[in-house]
Amino acid sequence: MDDTAPLIQQLQDGSQRWAQLRGRWGAAELGQRALWRDLSRQLDSTPAQAAQGWDLSEVQWLDHVGAQLLWDHWGQQWPAQLRTTDLQRQMLDRVASLTMGCPPESKVNWWGWLIQLGLVLLGFLAHVRSMVQMVGQLLLDVLRLLKNPLRGPWRDVSGHLYAMGATALPITALVGFLIGVVLAYLMSLQLRQFGADAFIVNILGISLVRELGPLLGAILVAGRTGSAITAQIGVMRVNEELDAMQVMGIAQGYRLVMPRALALAIAMPLVSMWTTVCALVGGMMAADAAMGVSPAYFLQAMPGAVDIANLYLALAKSVTFGVAIALIACHWGLEVEPNTQSLGRGTTSSVVISITAVIVLDAIFAIAFRKVGF
Repeated sequence: MDDTAPLIQQLQDGSQRWAQLRGRWGAAELGQRALWRDLSRQLDSTPAQAAQGWDLSEVQWLDHVGAQLLWDHWGQQWPAQLRTTDLQRQMLDRVASLTMGCPPESKVNWWGWLIQLGLVLLGFLAHVRSMVQMVGQLLLDVLRLLKNPLRGPWRDVSGHLYAMGATALPITALVGFLIGVVLAYLMSLQLRQFGADAFIVNILGISLVRELGPLLGAILVAGRTGSAITAQIGVMRVNEELDAMQVMGIAQGYRLVMPRALALAIAMPLVSMWTTVCALVGGMMAADAAMGVSPAYFLQAMPGAVDIANLYLALAKSVTFGVAIALIACHWGLEVEPNTQSLGRGTTSSVVISITAVIVLDAIFAIAFRKVGF
């Protein structure tokens, strides 16, 4: 073993037992895994006892790390017998004066849990109140726009319409096409057992046009566009642009929230229809390959299998999804505090809550309009 390695030797001086330390007790030596493993075994076999003295006079080097290790091993109290040099004693005194005990563990009782639950509930109610205020402000801003449409923020609306709608078409097309293929293959396995191959048009058409197309498009837009909206407004908060708008008297709802809500209200039905068409194309190709249902028969049977009311319902749902995603994303963007940690937390919350809200709204539509389109 190297002479500089930290080492503990047991010595007997008359009736007094001594633990004599040798080598270098510094951060460089204690940071080596092999030396630390050997020293840990030696420390475990040399507990701090009143009958045993500690001799540090042969130690070549002792820094704060080694002194802290010894102080903790001694139970943060001086041993009864201790031999040190003056410098080592100063080092140990300094470590002893700076060492702070661990705070006692706080025990959470039922009252503490009740307080935590109340705080979570109050936070949820604050977000609900803010969302209600935002919906009301959006209605007032739309009325203001209708009164004077020529002075509306149409340039912002068109920019958001392109960013939120046109740029989302490739990813929604790919996902929709693949979902259509998967659904058609799974349905073909079941329908073939009963000789009901022709019903794949009915099942695939209704499920994609009425439910999966709008829902899939909304979830993709919520993840993609919702996070972008929150990040944009959150960065404006970090850069103090929102404070500047407030100082200049620019209405944040009219300039930030309403253009994004209008853009998503317009773009979302188009994205939904695009996703549905791509999914139908994928399902049609898979049905032809797996069941021999030709695309010509698929297209001919589709209008009779899917009532037009399903399409109207899907468009209405898409508009609702778009406005909800925009409002939730803007709300979390305005809630961002001027630091990057809050920006990341707000973006994550925006995506999670937007997707959850889309699923809840879809369930409400399914229950409320269960007799429509059949």
